Parts: sequence; structure tokens; C-alpha cells
Amino acid sequence: MTRTPLRPLARILSARARGENPDSIERENIRIRQEQTRDKARTRAEGRLLVLGVVFAMAFTVIGGRMGLMAATEPTEPRSANSGAQILAGRADLTDRNGRVLATNLLTYSLYAQPKDMVDPARAATELARIFPDMDAKLLLNRFTDGRSFVWLRKKLSPEQMQQVHDIGDPGLFFGPREMRLYPNGRLAAHVLGGASFGAEGVNSAEVIGTAGIEKALDTQLRDPALAGKPVALSIDLTVQATTQEVLEAGMKMMNAKGAAAILMNVRTGEILSLVSLPDFDPNNRPQPLVKGDPADSPLFNRAVQGVYELGSTFKIFAAAQAMELGLVNPDSMVDADAPMYWGKFKIKEFEGKNYGPLLSVRNVIVKSSNVGIANIALRIGAVRQQAFLKSLGFFESTPVELIEAPNARPLIPKRWSDIVTITTSYGHGMSASPMHLAQAYAAIANGGLLVKPTLLKNPNPQEGVRVMSGDTAKNAISMLRGVVTEGTASLGEVKGYMVAGKTGTADKPKATGGYYNDKVINTFASMFPANDPQYVLILTLDEPVETTGPIPRRTAGWTAVPVAAEVIRRVAPLLGLRPAVEPAPADAVTLVRN
Repeated sequence: MTRTPLRPLARILSARARGENPDSIERENIRIRQEQTRDKARTRAEGRLLVLGVVFAMAFTVIGGRMGLMAATEPTEPRSANSGAQILAGRADLTDRNGRVLATNLLTYSLYAQPKDMVDPARAATELARIFPDMDAKLLLNRFTDGRSFVWLRKKLSPEQMQQVHDIGDPGLFFGPREMRLYPNGRLAAHVLGGASFGAEGVNSAEVIGTAGIEKALDTQLRDPALAGKPVALSIDLTVQATTQEVLEAGMKMMNAKGAAAILMNVRTGEILSLVSLPDFDPNNRPQPLVKGDPADSPLFNRAVQGVYELGSTFKIFAAAQAMELGLVNPDSMVDADAPMYWGKFKIKEFEGKNYGPLLSVRNVIVKSSNVGIANIALRIGAVRQQAFLKSLGFFESTPVELIEAPNARPLIPKRWSDIVTITTSYGHGMSASPMHLAQAYAAIANGGLLVKPTLLKNPNPQEGVRVMSGDTAKNAISMLRGVVTEGTASLGEVKGYMVAGKTGTADKPKATGGYYNDKVINTFASMFPANDPQYVLILTLDEPVETTGPIPRRTAGWTAVPVAAEVIRRVAPLLGLRPAVEPAPADAVTLVRN
């Protein structure tokens, strides 16, 4: 930079020549130089202020934006770092056939402690024990002070519990977000749903896995991310399920039974609209399995699927149907029913020592539930053909229903199928199966002879089942079962307008040490309705019932299971869209008149 001299020689000489004072030139140059210096300083200061203003503006913009973002988000507790693999917590909902929620996910929080961050472990332990009565304050304090860096306290919390823990105010207590399985209908359909629990767990998430029922059977499908939250629709109708459960609970109490089960199934699609087992439980708080005693006494035991029983006279229709299918008899054929019947060292007798013989039509063998009559029919069929027919109905394997318990509920088959086994099996003794097996077999009769697989998944389309009997055989069998209700052992099963057909079954309970109880029975009513065009099968079983309204205790299915099943049908048939059939008035009751 070139600086201008304060006393330039040329101007000094010129000023002296003109007689001017040369000092004024120096003063003028000093003034100009000072003004230039001042202008430069002002410009520099203004630039700095501008830059500082821009910086401050940007800083306040960032701070204001961050404050707005924090105000708009939900507050979260501080969480420890998660260095493990990501835990997939998503699980698809379960709904009934009409889209009503049976099982869903709910955001909750777990509770854990980092003792090294705790201010007052003793107070925290005392307060936690007050909030959670199942916790012990001394044990908690030991865990907080023994050098641990992490302590699980609770896998899930209610909002009220979370607030109470928050009010303790100890910085060493932390909440971890996670999803839990919620069953909004409580006990309803408990044995169908089963329940869920936590699998892989972290402080920030937990994997929900099925532990029983359809939750476990479809666990892989329900956890599949490809579902993208799409619910899985079950065949269950929530309204029908609730109604069946309500009636069955009342009937179980009235009949003094220790347990009960009911299955309502569409005979063409195989869809199970209702499955009830009592006693039951709340899957939101699933109890622990029994560690001793009879597993069947646990509320977790699914009597409809896991209960393998001798189902008594409900089996008689199978022998009659097979004999008709083989051309050995027709409904009007007369068979030997002279009781008692002796086979080797065994004596076959009728209920209460009755004798329906000497001869009885095949139809009346079913209507009157003759043990001797059906035994003679079974002997005509023979052991080999009898086994083959029962196998075709599904009685030799587990049912394919989508419950994790089903594969282990295999029928109990005699190791040696002698003639006496052929006889006893014809009236439902010596061979044990579940009510679900019975529902599948009765559906084959009701739909005209096709074996359909029971399913708990919504599928309104008829199944293309394997034919196990002709349509004519099935039609004749249905007619016989209708006769059981109108004139036989199930007269209390008549429901006006719905033409119920069915068969009773009373079987003495076997002792663990061998033999049978004299005062403990399994009673079953296997029914279908309406008989003129069967749409549904209802299997209802009572464990150790006894009807006590009369002077003598009555334990037969006709007095116990049948009236309960009739009330179920009376209540659920309208819910299923079935209109009661109005019987036409007799001709002689109509009088023709003219004006």
C-alpha cells in the first residue's frame, strides 16, 4: 500500500511560490488520513457485527427448532444402550370370523434397576414391595447391594403401577418399552387362544411368543413380518362362543359336573364356530400347570381336544351306518337283541337289566340304544372291516385342528382287536377318543358322507372331503338319530322348530388301577340340526354329572347332557341365521267356508 506523504515537496514549493503557509497542507493531509482510517475501521466493525448477527440468528433458530421438536414428542425415560441383535416384537392380531378382536398387542413397560445409579436402595426396596405385594423388601435390598449392575424387576406394568414407581423418584429405576399380548375378552375362547409370553428379551423390547393353543400352533405365521400387521381370522363366532359358554357353565353347575366341553362345527366347511372347555382360565393371567395330581383337573386342560374318553353309545351309529353301507342290513332289518348276551366269559347286558329282544329293527337298536343289538351287528361286520371304517372316520389318529395340544391327543386303541373288542367298541367302550374326533365323524354323517377336517381358521368354502359312506346311508343314519330325539333316549333334546337329531352316550369312567367306577360317568350328546338338512354338529360332554332334582340321582346322558345341549341349540340357532321351521297344520284342522 502506497502512503501519501504529509508534506509533499511539490505542493510545498508551489505553496511557497504563491505565498501560502505550507503547514496547512500537512494539516489537511493529516485530516484526510484520519478520515480514511476511521472509515476503514467502521466498515470492518460493521462486517463483524453482521457476521455475529447471522451466527446468533442461526443459533437461536436451531435452539428454537430443537425446543419445538422436544415439545412435540413423547417423554421417554433414559435407556441403557442395546448392543445385541434387534428383537422382533411384532405379532399379528387374531380376530373372530366377523373381525372382532380376540388377541392383540398393547404397548406396556418393563421395570428394571441399575443399582449403581440408585440413591437410596433401602427406600426403593421398601416402596417397590409396597407397590408389588409379591416382592420381598429384604430380598430386593440384597439384590440392590450385592454388586450387581442390572436387576430385572417386572416384565410388564400397568399404567397405575408405572406411575407409582415413577413417584419413588430413584434414578436407578428404569422403564423399558415393549409390547405385550392382550386378550380383551378375558376367559372367552381361552382354550382356543391358549396364551402368549415373552421370548427373547431386552430392556427396550421383547419378543412375544405363543405358549399354548392356536397362539403356539400358528406362532411362526403370527410372527411373520410379511403379514405386515394383517390379522388372522379364526372360524370362531364371538357371540356364539359367549352364548355356548354361558349355557354350558350354567348346565355344568346344575348337573353338578366337575368339567364340561362343547364343540359347534359347520358340517360342510369344517369350521368350528364355538369350542368351550370348562373349567377355563384368563389367558391374560395364565396359571401354572399342575405339578402333581391329574392333569385333567387343571383349568389349562382342553377337554374338547385333549380329553380322551370312552364316548359310550354315541358310537352305535357308526356300526349301524357301516352295516347299511356294506349291505348287511337296512333300517328295518331285524337283529338279535335278546339280553343278556354271553360271549365267552363276558356278559353283555342292557342298561338297568332291560331286554329289548328277542328281535329289534336296526332303527330301534339306535332309538332304544340296545347294546346287544349293536353288538350282533358289529359281529356281522367283523373286526377288520370295523377298524377300517373307524380309521376312515379319523378315530385312529390325532385330529388336524390348529391347536398345539391336538397332535398329542391320540385315541387309545386296543393293542389286540379281538371279537370282544369288536363288540364293546360298537357301543363306545374299550376305545377312547376326544369330543373333537366325535365331531369330525358326526359331521361326515350330517353332510351326506364326506369326511371334512375340523378347522379353527375362517374358511367359508365347503371342503372336498373323502367319501366315507354313501348319501343314502348317511340319510338313513340321520333318520335314526332323529328318532332318538323324537321317541328315544334323547327326548329332552327336542327344540321346537329346529329338528334336532342325535345320540346319547353314557360311559362309566375307568379307574387308574383297572375296572370302572359305579358312580362316575362321562356323558355325551352328539347332535346335528336341523335334521332335514343338517348344517351344524354339536358335541356336548359332561364329566361326572349327576342330576339330583328327583328322588334318585340320575347319571345318564339323557338326563344331563341332553337338556344342556338342547338349551345351547335353542340359544345359538337364531344367531347362526337358522329360521325355525313351522310345522304345517293338519288337514282336518282347516275348515273350508264360503260367503
